[in-house]
Amino acid sequence: MELAQALGATVVQHPFEHYGAQRNWAIDHLPIAENWQLHLDADELLDDALVNAILALPDAPEHSAYFLARFVRFLGRVLRHGGMSPTWHLRLFRSGCGRCEERKYDQHFMLVSGSAGQLDGAMIDDVRMSLSEWTARHNRWADGEVAELIAKEYSGRVRPDIFGTPTEKKRYLRKTYNQLPLFVRAFGLFVYRYYLCLGFLDGVEGFIFWVLQTFWFRFLVDVKLWEKRHADRLTRPARREHPESESFIR
Repeated sequence: MELAQALGATVVQHPFEHYGAQRNWAIDHLPIAENWQLHLDADELLDDALVNAILALPDAPEHSAYFLARFVRFLGRVLRHGGMSPTWHLRLFRSGCGRCEERKYDQHFMLVSGSAGQLDGAMIDDVRMSLSEWTARHNRWADGEVAELIAKEYSGRVRPDIFGTPTEKKRYLRKTYNQLPLFVRAFGLFVYRYYLCLGFLDGVEGFIFWVLQTFWFRFLVDVKLWEKRHADRLTRPARREHPESESFIR
């Protein structure tokens, strides 16, 4: 924060709830004077083509929001394959036209009003943390994903729609994935991304990423989900077959 302030940035703090709540708090409470908002994480950057595309937008553009293509740079290599290169994220929108999902993990911005388009260029998610930190964070995010799956909350979330926006299509595919058997689906997703979507073309860095992000992380979510359901079954009161006999014994 001190570095940002020294470079002239205005730093605002808010007690952390979860990522979606933080973004929406900023939208609701910060004195945003401009008509447009661009939302980036601290480890995301825009390439020159995307910067130029944003600057070239007319004063009254056709759409009120725009999806940006996001690529992941992992262990110094930008991944170009695997079915996630790119993923499209709604990050640029007129004030009042976008809002973030109330999810604890993998939250996306939603279009509140107007229409959305796409811009040329790329947004790079530049992952520079160590693998120890990366896996530790994904362990925490697995807990958030399990909480979402158990809660089955639908309000304040992107609706699944195979014919909708890129985010709605992603939610539809995730919903389909969640209906598959535990444990087996993580294997299937890895085979799909690494082999069918040519993830192996991203070299050693891609191999490490797809094993950890697609198989290990998704398998961890399934394990934690199984653990939660199993624990709930163990703590659930046993059904009484003969309550009158139990009363007699007492």
